[in-house]
Amino acid sequence: MHETLNSIGKNVHTIKASIFDYDLIITRDPENVKAMFAVQSQDFDIGLHREKCFKSLLGSGVMTNRQEKWKHSRSMIRPQFARDNVADVDLFQRHLEDLLAKIPMSEDSWTCKVDLSPMFFNFTLDTATEFLVGQSVHVQNPAKNPLRWDFGAPDLASFGHHLDEAKRIIDRRGAMAKYGWLVRDKSFPEHCKAVQTVIDYFVKQKLDSCLDDEKVVETPSGKPRFVLLDELAKECTDPVELRCELLNVLHASRDTTASLLGWSFYFLARYPEVFARLRREILDNFTDSPTSEITDTDFRACHYLQYVLNETIRFVGIVPMNERAAVRDTTLPRGGGFDGQSPVFVPKGTQVLIPTYSMQHREDIWGPDVEEFKPERWQGRKFGWDFIPFGGGTRQCLGQQFARTEAMYVIARMLQIFDKIENMEGPGPIKMHHTIENRSGSGVQVRLHLASPAFGYCQKQHDLKLSDECDMGLGADRAEQVA
Repeated sequence: MHETLNSIGKNVHTIKASIFDYDLIITRDPENVKAMFAVQSQDFDIGLHREKCFKSLLGSGVMTNRQEKWKHSRSMIRPQFARDNVADVDLFQRHLEDLLAKIPMSEDSWTCKVDLSPMFFNFTLDTATEFLVGQSVHVQNPAKNPLRWDFGAPDLASFGHHLDEAKRIIDRRGAMAKYGWLVRDKSFPEHCKAVQTVIDYFVKQKLDSCLDDEKVVETPSGKPRFVLLDELAKECTDPVELRCELLNVLHASRDTTASLLGWSFYFLARYPEVFARLRREILDNFTDSPTSEITDTDFRACHYLQYVLNETIRFVGIVPMNERAAVRDTTLPRGGGFDGQSPVFVPKGTQVLIPTYSMQHREDIWGPDVEEFKPERWQGRKFGWDFIPFGGGTRQCLGQQFARTEAMYVIARMLQIFDKIENMEGPGPIKMHHTIENRSGSGVQVRLHLASPAFGYCQKQHDLKLSDECDMGLGADRAEQVA
């Protein structure tokens, strides 16, 4: 999409295009984004094809609903994402320990070559499911699954596989827009059913329990543990509605955060000066002890960490495309006329695509160094409508604070533990794997060096074992089996 728009003209930011038998508008103009998401938001909604593509898997929820149904979902979900509820660093720490335990070490304090990407996807699935239903699926460490010997329980070990496969098929259908129904896959209903069965199991457990007799579960720090299902069940007792809302939130939270973590370490391995500066900031704020206390409020002082996350999101476009559809005849403020500065008529039903990746690579907005990974560009820069990784306006992502806190916590802890990172993929262009989110097409092939103060911690916490497989090139294979 970016190359297509640039081939028409670098100063062309809004075009009309045809797919099969219908027209759509493509715009990377921040003023048009502002109109659709804020100023004229009453004239736009998500497109019908999003609802149709996702409904078989997610059902009706905050991500897929439109108009009045969406308002109902939003009113139920929004209060649960208050800042205190999402700042559960104890949750992140528990599952980060499982991730670290999967990284094999060599005798020289370097890890084996490892692909961090599948580990991050397993990590975010584990944290998201525990946050949502109070029980992690433990795909990173299946031995921790308390239901593995319960023959009446669903198969948690394959939950991630079925979720990934269902989303892969949905992505193919989404690319066909309103003709997505032409994409047939006999396995799709099976994958959807397997995912829904797991969530249904936990919803039924919750609704069958006696709320009055339930004990308040605390985190290791003594705070009451927040579980989204517990709170939603106070407002709704419809098991299907609860399942749908939980799956909608899971879809929005798991893969995007995993992709963000993967890309962050992808770039840290290629820009040693960024890694060094970021690690200095982490140690200045949290010391070099992997057991030092870190709270979500502490990250406010980590400005360079914020810059690195923002630049990672900008450079790769974690969610490379957004969209809206006109619910009535309306206009967009720019894109018409000979100079592209006049309004554009948008008939009712017209879909408008927003290629966020392309908007985040406009040289006239971001400067001549737009194709460079440069976290420093964010110093003093405020978010505008040219940067919408979490959407904007009334449909802005409710879980953005959860996602950013989770990513910052993992990066901070890993940079306390490891003092060097090395790119093991070698030189070459960036390979992007475009799905619903944008992830690295070659994984995150790195090795990491254990900092001296962290060795005792890792040995104690993770039963650290030295591996003799690194020289044989088996370390990466072991990591890939985690996914």
